[in-house]
Amino acid sequence: MQRELLKSTYYYDLPEELIAQTPVEPRDHSKLLCFNRQTQNIQHNHFYDILNFLKKGDLLVVNNTKVLPARLFGYKSTTGAKIEILLQKRIDLHNWEVIAKPAKRLSVGTEIVFNENIRCFVVEKGDYGSCKICFDYKDSKTFEEHLMEIGTMPLPPYIKEKLKDQNRYQTVYAKVEGSSAAPTAGLHFTPQLIEQLKEKGVEIVEVLLHVGLGTFRPVKEDNILNHEMHSEYFEITQEVADKINCAKKEGRRIVAVGTTSVRVLESGYDENGLLKAQKRETQIFLYPPYKFKIVDALITNFHLPESTLIMLVSAFIGDIDKTLELYKLAVDKKYRFFSFGDAMLIE
Repeated sequence: MQRELLKSTYYYDLPEELIAQTPVEPRDHSKLLCFNRQTQNIQHNHFYDILNFLKKGDLLVVNNTKVLPARLFGYKSTTGAKIEILLQKRIDLHNWEVIAKPAKRLSVGTEIVFNENIRCFVVEKGDYGSCKICFDYKDSKTFEEHLMEIGTMPLPPYIKEKLKDQNRYQTVYAKVEGSSAAPTAGLHFTPQLIEQLKEKGVEIVEVLLHVGLGTFRPVKEDNILNHEMHSEYFEITQEVADKINCAKKEGRRIVAVGTTSVRVLESGYDENGLLKAQKRETQIFLYPPYKFKIVDALITNFHLPESTLIMLVSAFIGDIDKTLELYKLAVDKKYRFFSFGDAMLIE
């Protein structure tokens, strides 16, 4: 089998103490590893130094999704057994795709109670704890109002520390609620840094991708082609498509903030290589070798071993060995990893 198709190719050793448990303050004081693919030059900086690497005319693409308080704790109405629900994707007004723990306690028809006014019923069971549930609420409040009362921020399981400020798991430009996880590469930006970039002549546009928990689902198959990507909803407006197409035509760089922005842009182009305005689901899975059609540079965090995200980064760098070399260097230099960790700029 080709090496790039083996899950084990994307494994690296990570000491547990390098998994960031709390965000750096201020946001833009995290470390930034900068790698130039043409020169192979590597530099170690802080995130606020991104000002020295982005230049006038660059077009920065951010994902303006907002994380829902998507972790809910309830109990089975029949036994009182505790059940944890993670909202993954909304189907309609009352129905959601979720991940339930422990799923083995649930069957179709099981009633889960959250408080006296809101409950849900299991309508379908899937693999790896996934379920479809239907919410039922007795009062006149909207589902969103209930969610603000009963939901908590869905931090990844590798983060054990309690988050003091819930807004630290949101980007400063988050607008459209719908994500089950943050687009974490964007967590490093501050309002001041964004203004400084604009003053320098960097154009900033927003796309939308609601991050589902499937993005972080481990690859269980030895052959990565057998991994099933969950679909995620994205939007590109006509105005944004026009700006990006104009920048490409003029030879200006498209710099994606995070793998979610990459997935939007690489999902959205047509047969002529132009970005199209659209609203739909994507299941795009980017792994080596892949020729990127829209994205010229990438700002990203450091991702889990054997994850689809490190596969995407390897495809962008264009060399799996170089990717693993950079990750080993980050380990040796004590970079912080994952959601609240440090960042990398790949030019």
